[in-house]
Amino acid sequence: MGRTSVMQRRIIPDVVSAQDVVALNTSSSVHTAVQAMSTHNIAAIAVTDGNQRLLGIVTERDITHRVLACGLNPLNTPLSDIMTENPEHLRPTDSCLDAIELMLSRNIRHLPVIDMDRRVIAVVSMRDLLETALEVLNIDIDEARYDAFAPEEE
Repeated sequence: MGRTSVMQRRIIPDVVSAQDVVALNTSSSVHTAVQAMSTHNIAAIAVTDGNQRLLGIVTERDITHRVLACGLNPLNTPLSDIMTENPEHLRPTDSCLDAIELMLSRNIRHLPVIDMDRRVIAVVSMRDLLETALEVLNIDIDEARYDAFAPEEE
């Protein structure tokens, strides 16, 4: 398998599966977003319209820098005030390499995955990508170990 196969893996289904995305609308409060993040153990919320079409994204970093550091009240600050509008995104067929290059070049850790109608179908994180790479690396190590210590055929 090796490094090449990891980088060529597709976002869906190789890294994440299409999932029930936690999404809120632009008028939802930052406090509501924080509660949803805590409940679902996630670090980013997609901000969508009524048809689940991507409008923006809010991350823990956004909340720290744009709300808490500025002294805004999370209870009455709408997501529209702090979200990253029209964020970078992925398509399901994009590769791990596409995702990693985009994340590194833009200094981001979460990317929405959208379908042809801009509906959010997943959110991929740098952690998801690292876990996929580690899984493949462990398989490669196991295969190399087997090859190195397998009995010789006669």
